[in-house]
Amino acid sequence: MTRTGHIRSIVKRTTLIVRDMAVSRRWYEHVLGMTTWLDTEYVLSGEGIAAGSSGDRTHLVIMRAEHDKIGMIGLLQWLDPPLPAPDVPTSVQYGTPVFVVETDDAAELARRAEELGTRIHMRQRRFTVPGADGSIRHLLGTALFDPDGHFFECNQVLRIEHPETSP
Repeated sequence: MTRTGHIRSIVKRTTLIVRDMAVSRRWYEHVLGMTTWLDTEYVLSGEGIAAGSSGDRTHLVIMRAEHDKIGMIGLLQWLDPPLPAPDVPTSVQYGTPVFVVETDDAAELARRAEELGTRIHMRQRRFTVPGADGSIRHLLGTALFDPDGHFFECNQVLRIEHPETSP
C-alpha cells in the first residue's frame, strides 16, 4: 500500500476454463501467437477456485504473450472428473469478459483464425477511437470467439494523430 492509502495492483493473468486443452492451446498459439509459459497438472484443494471440488485433477497451461509479467492467459481443463460444459456462447452477456488484444498484423491474425474455423463476429474493419491523451487512434480490427466462446477484440494500430499534429 502506498502512503496515500491507494492499493497498487496489476492484472497478471486471466484463467479460462476450456473444454479441450489441445484445441484451445493450438488456437492461442496459432491465432494470437502466444507461447507456453507453464504446463502442469493440479489437484484442487476445493478452496482456491469457485469451481469443481477438492481432489479434482486439472490441467493448467499458461500462455504468454509479449510481456513477461502481464497479459498471460491460463487455460484450465478438468481432467477427472470432467467438468460439465455448457453450450459454447455466441454472444457477450453479463459476466462475460471482453479481451482486447493489440496485434502488429490484424489481417494475418484474422486469416489464421479463419484457417482454424474460428467463429468470427466482425470481419476486419477500420475505425477510430479516442485516446486518453486526446489523440485519435486509427485501428484495423476484427472480433472473434475462441473455441470455448471467450470473446476477443483484436486491433492493429495503423496510426495515432496527436492533437497538436492533427489538421
